[in-house]
Amino acid sequence: GVPDADDTPGALLSLWHLAGVDAARPAAQGVRWLLDLQNADGGIPTFCRGWGLLPFDRSSADLTAHAIRAWTTWIDHVPPNIQHRIRRAARQALKFLANTQRSDGAWAPLWFGNQHAAAEENLTYGTSRVLLALATAKIPDVARERALCRDALAVNWLLSSQNGDGGWGGAPATPSSIEETALAVEALAAAVTGPGSTTTPQSAASIRSAISRG
Repeated sequence: GVPDADDTPGALLSLWHLAGVDAARPAAQGVRWLLDLQNADGGIPTFCRGWGLLPFDRSSADLTAHAIRAWTTWIDHVPPNIQHRIRRAARQALKFLANTQRSDGAWAPLWFGNQHAAAEENLTYGTSRVLLALATAKIPDVARERALCRDALAVNWLLSSQNGDGGWGGAPATPSSIEETALAVEALAAAVTGPGSTTTPQSAASIRSAISRG
């Protein structure tokens, strides 16, 4: 297959869990590849940098969130020049996420759709991937940009999208699936327990209830 910005963060996260700092050298190469891919708008495209006019060079929220997770994981274990690039890239990436968040708190992914949702958009996928990154990312010197993303609104969107059977579909009022329910539960759990969590004790209680139902 063609190298892309979804598989590469996945590989970087796997390297960390399987080998830890012993994989720092190849991880630095993967991190550098992701940094070089970043578009001028701060987002991460799938296959190549570009003008955002075609699907393969268009920035997307879910891929940008995945890259942030990979950068966060390795920032303390790559050379200083790459650490500097990560901090700068993260600031731009967070601005992109803030700019692409919908007024209701959701994010739309680029590739992954849902046939039951309007325009076949899988907002559960997009929102859960960004919320997971925001809750788990710990990159220094990005507090101002981090604050632009409205976590509470994204959490509320997921909570309001939960179906009566406890599951989630690709959007509100769509059939529940195992995949989308798992994505939502993972993101909500991170929103409560992650190092980047911004939830209050009051909101954490309602989130835990939704997690249990999921």
